Amino acid sequence: MPHILIVDDDDAFRESLAETLGDLGHDTTQAGCGHDALSLLESGTRIDCMFLDFRMPDLSGIEVLERVRAMPTRAALPVVVLTAFATSDNTIHAMRLGAFEHLTKPVGRDTIATLLAKIVASNGDLSGAAPAASGEEPVDANTPRLLGNSEALRDAQKQIGRAAATDSTVLITGETGTGKEVAARVLHDASRRRHGPFVAINCAAIPAELLESELFGHVKGAYTGAATQRTGRIAEADGGTLFLDEIGDLPLPMQAKLLRVIQERTLTPVGSNANVPIDVRIVAATHRDLVAEVTARTFREDLFYRLNVIPIHLPPLRERPADILPLATHFLATAASLGGPARSLSGDAERRLLVHAWPGNVRELKNAIERVAALARGPLVTDDDLAFLSAPRASASEIPSALLDLPLPQAMEWLERAAIERALQQTAGNRAEAARRLGISRQSLYTKMAAYKLD
Repeated sequence: MPHILIVDDDDAFRESLAETLGDLGHDTTQAGCGHDALSLLESGTRIDCMFLDFRMPDLSGIEVLERVRAMPTRAALPVVVLTAFATSDNTIHAMRLGAFEHLTKPVGRDTIATLLAKIVASNGDLSGAAPAASGEEPVDANTPRLLGNSEALRDAQKQIGRAAATDSTVLITGETGTGKEVAARVLHDASRRRHGPFVAINCAAIPAELLESELFGHVKGAYTGAATQRTGRIAEADGGTLFLDEIGDLPLPMQAKLLRVIQERTLTPVGSNANVPIDVRIVAATHRDLVAEVTARTFREDLFYRLNVIPIHLPPLRERPADILPLATHFLATAASLGGPARSLSGDAERRLLVHAWPGNVRELKNAIERVAALARGPLVTDDDLAFLSAPRASASEIPSALLDLPLPQAMEWLERAAIERALQQTAGNRAEAARRLGISRQSLYTKMAAYKLD
């Protein structure tokens, strides 16, 4: 069994975690701050795994993790980062530094037991993620962010963090509007290539007859109208990241040429016989099912495997409803910061957002919020302001008829109560875990439980 170091400035949480780990049969050592943890690690004390808080008064969890990765004898130590305030930035940063896992407090006993079993089974292997060099600059606060804190999206954020520590080719999949280009930019900004160019090209937006010249460039006189030499988009990305959006729409002849670029890391401009070496990381994205495209022979199988080295899937918004209201609030705040009036969502408006199907995903939500931020008649966005969102999440045939017969406020209360009761049952009464599953704060859960007389 591993000997576990718990690093957290919250005495109560630290003692509770130590008790849980002890019940699971593990020995523990505790440290109340980052400096004490580093002293223990430098002293040679046996430590097989570390649970590390993200926010501490002396050193942050990221600072501690960076120093641990610089220790020759501790560079591969499995580290589990814990935080009560998970964001895409700290999740991605922790995983880029080789964290074994990044969890949101509170952490259930079953989650800890499962995680430790994985650590023991891997014998400390950090999921293939190479530790980043110590002292790297943090991700710039102004870079694009993959917003959301649902479990489904956090899985994608963790994959991005792991991928950022490598230079491998990445394939991002997901429906239109899920944020595939944002994910690619986040990956670029978290990688060692962040000081190089990020060049994006939409393969579906360029006519087929111009695509080769756009990608590979051309020499003077290569074809009628080529009066000057032109550098292609691939060469423009040298030293950085080339993002190929809608790769599934790339014509077959161009697929063969792109495959050669990936394999040989060289390109040949149109009208030239010279091979030009390139140093680019390729990130591709598509909303298409490329496996089906391969079967239908509309996408090359060898190119698919070259692109699908690290797959990252972005779930649609309907599969992560816990992100809808936080995203909407963020977009409202963004609109206000750009000079618009400060607005907030009424309860009816929140319910309207939650039952909408969001076929356009995050892009549709962003556009809807920008619309009401500009046109709402008062500081409180109402259900009437969102009347243009008419599509429900589920068809009437999928909803109990008794529920549909109720007045809307009563139906929403019934549904909310049922969701809370189910979450409490699934978590054996653990209110903190139930709140996390519901995508609300613990205080909101307590308030709703009191209103519905749930104990």
